[in-house]
Amino acid sequence: MTAPTPTSILVVDDEPDLRTLYELTLLREGHEVVSAPDLTQAREWLAQRHFDVLITDMRLPDGLGLELLRELGADQRTEKSIVITAYGSAENAVEALKTGAFDYLTKPVDLKQLRTAVTSALQSQRYPSAMRPPSGNAIPRSAPPPPAGVQALERIVGTSGCMVQIRSRIEKVATSMAPVLILGESGTGKELVARAVHECSHRASGPFVAVNCGAIPENLIEAEFFGARKGAFTGATHDREGYFLAAKGGTLFLDEIGDLPLQMQAKLLRVIQERRVRPLGGVQEEAVDVRLVSATHRDLAALVKSGEFRQDLFYRLNVICLRTPALRERREDLSELAHALLQRICSESGQPVPELSGTALAWLQACELPGNVRELENLLQRALALSSGAVLQADDFGDTSDTAMRPESPSTAAAFAVPAPEPEPEPAAGIPPDLQTYLDEQERQVLLKALKETDFNRTAAAARLGLNLRQMRYRIQRLGIATPADGDDDA
Repeated sequence: MTAPTPTSILVVDDEPDLRTLYELTLLREGHEVVSAPDLTQAREWLAQRHFDVLITDMRLPDGLGLELLRELGADQRTEKSIVITAYGSAENAVEALKTGAFDYLTKPVDLKQLRTAVTSALQSQRYPSAMRPPSGNAIPRSAPPPPAGVQALERIVGTSGCMVQIRSRIEKVATSMAPVLILGESGTGKELVARAVHECSHRASGPFVAVNCGAIPENLIEAEFFGARKGAFTGATHDREGYFLAAKGGTLFLDEIGDLPLQMQAKLLRVIQERRVRPLGGVQEEAVDVRLVSATHRDLAALVKSGEFRQDLFYRLNVICLRTPALRERREDLSELAHALLQRICSESGQPVPELSGTALAWLQACELPGNVRELENLLQRALALSSGAVLQADDFGDTSDTAMRPESPSTAAAFAVPAPEPEPEPAAGIPPDLQTYLDEQERQVLLKALKETDFNRTAAAARLGLNLRQMRYRIQRLGIATPADGDDDA
């Protein structure tokens, strides 16, 4: 029985002591290690043979380590790259990840983190080391994702150009440690994309921890993220791990990252940079080993300009950006999407899958569907509940004359003008056909009246209604209330 071929690593650093330290650390792990003091010698080694991992310092006597990364990418080489940057050099770290680095480390390098980064880089390679020829670039740079990743990609339904592109990008970005930011309107499947990134990565066997940043009370948010020791605050009767430690070895998905309070944004940035967390009431910091994926339906760039979101955190999160298209941008996918949703809903409830009639499909095509896929799913669930046959008809969706002519999404430019005064709604005659819609409209009118009377000052309007600013923002977003572009939250 032949012994397994040891993995090969090229270390590029101009400081002899550090090169020796890295070499000894990796040799003890059973790797074959070759070192170079500058770009010139590193290029000579790369021309002679293939390596599994490249570890390079950012600044070298004859140039930047990023030059090696660009050359590897141009030559379609398969080496995974780890870049070592100076402490606190956030811009260099982000630039390295955008150039194609698998991961980065900051000086002084923690040897445990070095070993973890190398192990992750090796695990992320979809071709075993023994399958690679010694010369290097005969193997394509990418390969099919694992079976779980294939299934996750299949759950992202659609054959339109934008959906084909997003599945392709997920496959590419999954093989690195670079943070991913997913942008898109509510109901477009951002968590589905985040799960696909996780399932297509080398971390698929680890946990996937999803967190809604807008749903955590501000007084508990730090303990929820970083954990807490027994006695750290009133009610802390035992130690608890936070989201970062719960996601160890896997992926942490921060949904609605735009709702994170400014104070917490600063603490999150520090964790991303140092990769260590200190639980509330704790003394020792603990290492963090997670892939960070975040998402929001809000315009983060606009929030940065208005001072509601930290610019440095935005740059750290926005290394790789994926955008989930709204349903109105891919109407050709609606039929396939509706059938896929019907199959999933019926499989969960144990009922036979009905057909979707042509009139029902035409009715769905006529709907604005501002709630995107989530609204489509709700409509199908309602139709299944009202239907009594094996074929869904347009009448099964309820009052078709009312639903088919929904107003356009408030995301359009015209929606940001100050709304004209609206007449007060007349009392409903009898029982409303849709109680939730009726109640939402009543709440919307009350909020609009409070906003108009306070010149759209959300803080003042919230105070009049006995709400805090966070609750006011949530209701404005949920009900799709358009506010002036220059509206602020100042009291």
